[in-house]
Amino acid sequence: MVQCGSSMDANITWLTLIALAAIVASATILIVYLVKKPALDLKMKLWLLLGLAVFPFLGAATSTVAGMEATTEREFCGSCHVMGEHFADSSDPESQSLAARHSRNPFFGGRSCYVCHADYGMYGYALTKAGGMRHVYEYNLGGYGQMTMEEAKKAIHLLKPFDNLNCRQCHTASVHDWRRVPDHEALKAELESNKVSCASAGCHGFAHPFFKAEHRPQAPILRPAPPSSAMNTLGSAAAPLPGPAPAAPRPNASAAGPGP
Repeated sequence: MVQCGSSMDANITWLTLIALAAIVASATILIVYLVKKPALDLKMKLWLLLGLAVFPFLGAATSTVAGMEATTEREFCGSCHVMGEHFADSSDPESQSLAARHSRNPFFGGRSCYVCHADYGMYGYALTKAGGMRHVYEYNLGGYGQMTMEEAKKAIHLLKPFDNLNCRQCHTASVHDWRRVPDHEALKAELESNKVSCASAGCHGFAHPFFKAEHRPQAPILRPAPPSSAMNTLGSAAAPLPGPAPAAPRPNASAAGPGP
């Protein structure tokens, strides 16, 4: 089982600090009021407004934004052990997988999982986060958290085919560099309809090839020996079947001379 014990300390941002400060301020106001029990005049009402409404709202809003931003980091995606190999491969500077090459891109390397897997469009962020709640459920209550890596490779799969629009949010199909590739133009309709995936073996390769069944080491197939009746009919099971006679050697082109 691969464990990915990444630290989330790098995700402590100024939003996190604001959220913590708002929570501390709100708690301080309430504790002082409950302990000292001052007169409920206008000044005290304003302090309670801050402690009961303004600071809690500020803390809730900033902590939510900070938490959502933290979930876009590659370290967060790799914190589930079933994603350990994905994280290790994406972070490997020597790996040539599609995911690793994109993770080395300085524009979104630290957020490569989110950038590539987030749904494109106006509601892409919200839909992606809603889908992420399903991942949380499956990991904690659906049994994925107790799976070994080999079990996860057999059970975990994409909920839906990978949308080529996710690739084309960066690799637009309208510029000359994209259109001058013959395969792009020949498969334009198939790419637009997702009948052919950009991240497939025939195109740019799988993003995570080690997670594909056809790229895993296969155990040798043990075929049963033929029955004795077949042995008697064929003679010897190890004897080669008769094949076509070898072709006659072709004349040397250089010695054949010019034709008529």
